[in-house]
Amino acid sequence: MTKFAIDPAHSAIGFEVKHMMVSKVKGQFNSYSADIEAADLTDLTTASIAINIDVASIDTRNEDRDNHLRSADFFDIENNPTIEFSSTNITRDGADYKVTGDLTIKGVTKPITFDVEYGGKGTNPWGIEVYGFEAEAKVNREEFGLTWNAALETGGVMVGKDIKIKVELEVNPAA
Repeated sequence: MTKFAIDPAHSAIGFEVKHMMVSKVKGQFNSYSADIEAADLTDLTTASIAINIDVASIDTRNEDRDNHLRSADFFDIENNPTIEFSSTNITRDGADYKVTGDLTIKGVTKPITFDVEYGGKGTNPWGIEVYGFEAEAKVNREEFGLTWNAALETGGVMVGKDIKIKVELEVNPAA
């Protein structure tokens, strides 16, 4: 098995959620790490993947909102500083993959399946092989204890229940 490292300059972990029933708020986490091992990343079914996200690094381009998301109303980063994912099963889905694993948010662990697209393999200008992947999944935030909301005068709520998680990774063999 080979260990692989994320290239943070060419990777992103983000999310989007419905805002006020009419638009979407998009954000990302700027600090994360991964333990990825595989016999061959051109066949992701040989991989073991664990991702650890620093929740304090949340960035929605609005400091007040980010601070609210860090508070006990949402992630409660003082007691739950990380979001963690650990793969439990990886299967082929045509040319792509289904990566199932345990997602832990705010101390609650639930199974989740990501639809993963293999972007391919290349060699960077320094002669290092790189692999690209894009993954997406949807979770109900309330199932993870993220239940804060506010009713709107016009009907509906401030924050949607469904969160779309988007992961883009460029990885290479760890040095």
